[in-house]
Amino acid sequence: MTEATTEAVRYERGDDGIVNLILDDPNQSANTMNEAYGDSMERAVDRLADDIAAESDAIVGVVVSSAKKTFFAGGDLKLMTQAVPADAPAIFENVERMKATLRKLETIGKPVVAAINGAALGGGLEIGLACHHRIAVDGGYEIGLPEVTLGLLPGGGGVTRTVRMFGIQDALMNVLLQGPRLKPARAKDAGLIDEIVATQDELIPAAKAWIRANSGNEEACTQPWDRKGYRMPGGTPSNPKLAQFLPAFPSNLRKQIKGAPYRAPKNIMSAAVEGAQVDFDTASRIESRYLVDLIVGQQFKNMTQAFFFDLGAINAGGSRPAGIEPKKFVKVAVLGAGMMGAGIAFVSAKNGIEVVLKDVSLEAAERGKAYSQKILDKQREKGRVTQEKRDEILGRITPTADYADLAGCDLVVEAVFESVDLKHSVFAELEPIVNADALLGSNTSTLPITSLAEGVKRPEDFIGIHFFSPVDKMPLVEIIAGAKTNDAAIAGALDYVKQIKKTPIVVNDSRGFFTSRVIGTFVNEGLAMLAEGVNPVSLERAATTSGFPVGTLQLSDELNLELMKKIRVATQSAVEADGGTWVTHPSETVIDTMIELGRSGRLKGAGFFDYDETGKRQGLWSSLAEQFPVASEQPDFKDIQDRFLFIMSVETVRCLEEDVLRTVADANIGSIFGIGFPPLYGGALQYINGYEAADGRIGIEAFTERAEELAATYGDRFAPPALLLDKAKNGEKFQ
Repeated sequence: MTEATTEAVRYERGDDGIVNLILDDPNQSANTMNEAYGDSMERAVDRLADDIAAESDAIVGVVVSSAKKTFFAGGDLKLMTQAVPADAPAIFENVERMKATLRKLETIGKPVVAAINGAALGGGLEIGLACHHRIAVDGGYEIGLPEVTLGLLPGGGGVTRTVRMFGIQDALMNVLLQGPRLKPARAKDAGLIDEIVATQDELIPAAKAWIRANSGNEEACTQPWDRKGYRMPGGTPSNPKLAQFLPAFPSNLRKQIKGAPYRAPKNIMSAAVEGAQVDFDTASRIESRYLVDLIVGQQFKNMTQAFFFDLGAINAGGSRPAGIEPKKFVKVAVLGAGMMGAGIAFVSAKNGIEVVLKDVSLEAAERGKAYSQKILDKQREKGRVTQEKRDEILGRITPTADYADLAGCDLVVEAVFESVDLKHSVFAELEPIVNADALLGSNTSTLPITSLAEGVKRPEDFIGIHFFSPVDKMPLVEIIAGAKTNDAAIAGALDYVKQIKKTPIVVNDSRGFFTSRVIGTFVNEGLAMLAEGVNPVSLERAATTSGFPVGTLQLSDELNLELMKKIRVATQSAVEADGGTWVTHPSETVIDTMIELGRSGRLKGAGFFDYDETGKRQGLWSSLAEQFPVASEQPDFKDIQDRFLFIMSVETVRCLEEDVLRTVADANIGSIFGIGFPPLYGGALQYINGYEAADGRIGIEAFTERAEELAATYGDRFAPPALLLDKAKNGEKFQ
């Protein structure tokens, strides 16, 4: 065997005539598409071409493998986020150079196999797509092209090759626009992988076996699109059958993103459709241009900051106190079997934890368990869970009305009605029964944890564990540390959230904490605008076209105005009890009026929207304009959008300033995953960092000036806090 090392890619040629290109960057724990890879891969493929030219018969084929735990991690995101528009020509050249190497590899004239041993996302899969055959080891890792979720497109050949593999429609709908991350078996079903082996030891032998079995087979040495007579699946855009459906793609995309200005899906669609009308190399250049357009833009930087860097820091345990042994919970007591309690019981049981679901009556507790049964039955019908697995999960949930059944529980998650007295009484009953060292958690959404902890004997073990509805779908859990909560309790809560496969943020105590406090500003601002005479249709559209999942009126109906009023009254009482002065918000009149009219929300069957007998939303209430007349002169639509975005971001700064928020990452991920802040902006604080002003300026200074404009026009609630003013003055970012 002869061997040469070329930094990030090793070239090994065996006595069997098979060359192995081993991805193994010596400077990183994972392979990425950085300069070292680009140079090394180019040299390796050039050497391969030279060897084939010199002694073609001696080389049988090529295996591309990895010496890391993963196959290939994709692009160097840290480097990419530093790009500015002036860098576009150089980035385009570099992208084209790396792609030229892969193009040379797939047209080398010998069969090339990708031996995928671990995660192959983005650029990793694109290397695999440039091979003629892809074999993966079975396992729990992921394969896919998730670039759209970071505000990018698969620009290493991913768009061009998948369109030619699957056709425009299937490539867009099944691979590119959703960016699914697939386990190996599902990746094989999707056509991204050709073969799966059971173990790592079988991988390279299987790759070599395929090469030997296909030696001399001309088709095995070429891609389908390089063969004579190739036809694109489903036809090209000039095909009348496809052409009549093409206009539906942009329309469906607009519906999917609700008119929000996401750039990546539009660039992906453009690259796919335009590239399908030309030859491969031209299509590849089109793809590169659309990629570079995204790389030098702000949206990619926003989304990557949130979904790669911030989320990565949280998932890596950045908020977990050091020096505390991880804990695995065995049995959880869930108090309250309403929608929240039932959901908490489900996600806990689903992830292997025994659950005692307690309510005031056995019937109520059984209804709570029935919630899990309903979800599991639907999953079973769709083939997502077996009957045995369904029964196993349900078997872990024990409904009860008897506190005695909580014996042996090492964790409590209380989810009863939002009343300090009620919660105190519940914990007084259960604390002597559960384990002496059980973690005591409350799912309260607004009540201060410090005051709730006054009802237990172990306040250091008391903590807020705030879920979001519906629990089985919402990914976030907000952990709230009270004044006496110790590090062991914080660590334990984080361990539980990890155990049930949710994403945690950790915040300090405050009425409303972070998420409830900030979402309240969004709702209140919308209702204030309704009172000002803003057209309700414009209100809802301003929210959804900014990237919020729903409009403020729809959200108000879901949250329930009566609950909002109770929270307001309790908060006002607390402020005044502390000697403060309650500042009336213009939304209060709207809320009180709607409640008086018997239209408090969906639960009531009537709110800002009408509902049928099943609770399905029918449309805006026809008499809404009579109660809140629409002004003859409407504000600028951009002002409406900005009021939503700015009020939430300014309040988030206040939470950071007041030490409610502990980290910027918690602010960004909490605002996106918990309260629907538009993902394209990267979270409430990243929105400030990357704010794009109308005059082209980007950053905190431009945001601060716009906030001052809004404050002058719409009220002091938009006024920049001192922390924001200091950041703007010093040219600093929230990081």
